[in-house]
Amino acid sequence: MSNFDIGILGFICLFVLLLIRMPVGMAMLAVGAVGIWFIRPPAVMPVVAGEIFGEASNYSLTILPLFVLMGNLAGVSGMSRDLYDAAHSWFGHMKGGLASSTIVGCAGFSALSGSSLAAALTMGRVSLPEMQRYNYDDGLATGSIAAGGTLGILIPPSAGFVVYAILTEESIGRLFIAGVLPGLVLTLLFILAIRLVVAINPEKAPQAIEPESLANRFRALQRASWIIGIITMTIGGIYMGVFSAVEAAGIGAFLAACVAFFRRSLSWQNLQQVLTGTLRSCGTVFFILFGAFVFKTFVAFTGIPFKLTGLVESAGLSAIEIVLVILAMFIVLGTFLEGFAILVLTIPLVQPILEGHGVDMIWFGVLMVIVLEMALISPPVGLNVFVVKGIAPDVPMNTIFRGIWPFWFAMLLCVALILLVPDMAVFLPNTMFG
Repeated sequence: MSNFDIGILGFICLFVLLLIRMPVGMAMLAVGAVGIWFIRPPAVMPVVAGEIFGEASNYSLTILPLFVLMGNLAGVSGMSRDLYDAAHSWFGHMKGGLASSTIVGCAGFSALSGSSLAAALTMGRVSLPEMQRYNYDDGLATGSIAAGGTLGILIPPSAGFVVYAILTEESIGRLFIAGVLPGLVLTLLFILAIRLVVAINPEKAPQAIEPESLANRFRALQRASWIIGIITMTIGGIYMGVFSAVEAAGIGAFLAACVAFFRRSLSWQNLQQVLTGTLRSCGTVFFILFGAFVFKTFVAFTGIPFKLTGLVESAGLSAIEIVLVILAMFIVLGTFLEGFAILVLTIPLVQPILEGHGVDMIWFGVLMVIVLEMALISPPVGLNVFVVKGIAPDVPMNTIFRGIWPFWFAMLLCVALILLVPDMAVFLPNTMFG
């Protein structure tokens, strides 16, 4: 059996393991190690030990626990509630305003946590009872929470960008800044999607609350100034070159801890909850990365990337055509694979092809992360949908999935805009300092 055949068999085994719900990191680690043993038996232990140690000691990865810690501290300190209340006071009186407030709240919380699941869970617990109180359609209410949560892997700090940067060896800071404009555009597209849904069917958002006075709106904005200030300092500091992405994560976590302490919301029980949640979330991502790098080495041994590059060259496709084919493949994979699984499985295969055709990997990273957002709400696997189901147990799954389609098409439109206007993704990274 040739190395190429072993590689194909390895991919088949990996898909089977993922379909039977083996954890992504364990599946890749097992297939990668066994595959390397078949090709080069003496290399198994050095590769497995070397890759795991290399990633465990990777300084750049300290950004993950720090930003996750910052998001968890924001949750227990009440900053996430303040953010939603501010969005509620400014947008709640509009038609469909409570759903729009949820989107804005998710966007703001995403800029502090970097986690889609955390954004959906935290904002869902705050906003869903409010929308149900005003008799919002269950599909619109749950769909806005699930879609708004996906902004967590696009708006910096993004765990998706961190993993992508580690796999492609691109700059985490540049990727973070690249996600700012697309994140804002996608937030606006989500709000426009809500307005369109409500305009077509006003019964989906039957009641509007009374508009608050300007003084009350600014008071709500003032209460949210803590979280706005931390976001501005961390992201602005990265853009201005004042500190690196890792240093920004440390400063943000420290400031969030200070706010929690100042508000006297950091009890011993809350501290245990915050630290346990941070360790659990980061342990999962780290284990995925360990498996990904072992599997990446196995794929390199098989020669599959070189074969694929040769096939693409012989097909005579242009760079933009290759990008479109790859994005279409990701959209299909998103219907049955989790986003991080798609990321770590495909990057070793597509990166040589894209770089060989001169594709900007920062620009492509933004496109890929938006497609991964689509995977988070695509049936039947969409993780954010299951998170929302957990906080809305009385809402049927098919109702939630029906509610996400306007937002799914908004994401598709955002991808099209970035394809047509690449500067949406690369303008800010190309002007940043440091």
